Amino acid sequence: MRIVGGTLGGRVLRAPAGASTRPTSEKVREAVFGILGQNALDGHVLDLFAGSGAVGIEALSRGAPHATFVDSARLALTATRGNLKDLGVEDRATVITSDAIAFAKRPLPEGAAPWRLVFVDPPYASDLATRAVLAIPSASLAPDVVIVIEHDRRNAPPEALGSLVRTDERRYGDTLISFYEVPA
Repeated sequence: MRIVGGTLGGRVLRAPAGASTRPTSEKVREAVFGILGQNALDGHVLDLFAGSGAVGIEALSRGAPHATFVDSARLALTATRGNLKDLGVEDRATVITSDAIAFAKRPLPEGAAPWRLVFVDPPYASDLATRAVLAIPSASLAPDVVIVIEHDRRNAPPEALGSLVRTDERRYGDTLISFYEVPA
C-alpha cells in the first residue's frame, strides 16, 4: 500500500495486522482526491474509522495543514502512528483512541479550526457512517465542508444527513464513495 500523490507520493504505508481493517485502495484514494481537488485540502481534515491512516495521510501529502485520526482499534492506531512517524508528518497530525461516534459528538476545543474535510470509512455492514456524520455538531464543520463516506452498495447512507446532501456518488467495484456538502 502506497501514498498515491503529493509530496509523499510513492512512499509505502504499513497496514494493521489481521483482517479487521480494510484499507482504502490506492485506486479509490486517487479517484477521491482527483474529485475533491486542491480546495478541499485548505483546512483541517478528520479521518474517522482511520484504520491505517492512509486517507488522512494522503490528505497531508497533498497539502492539508493538519489531520486528526480517530479509531478504537489499537492495532490500527499503532499502524497510523508508525506511518506518521516514518513519513515525518507527526507534527501535522493528532491520533485519538476513541469510538468514532463518541468522538464525533464532542464539540471542537475553543479556538480549534473547524473540519474542512471529513472522511468516514466504517465497517461496511453497518449504519455507523450515518450515525457518525449526524453526531458531528454543525459548529465543528466549516461552511464549505466536504464529507466523504466510503461504503458498500448494500449499505448506502441516505441522500441527506441533517443539513448535508449527497452531491456525488462513485462506484469502484463493490466500494462506493458518497460526497456530502451543505447546499449553497
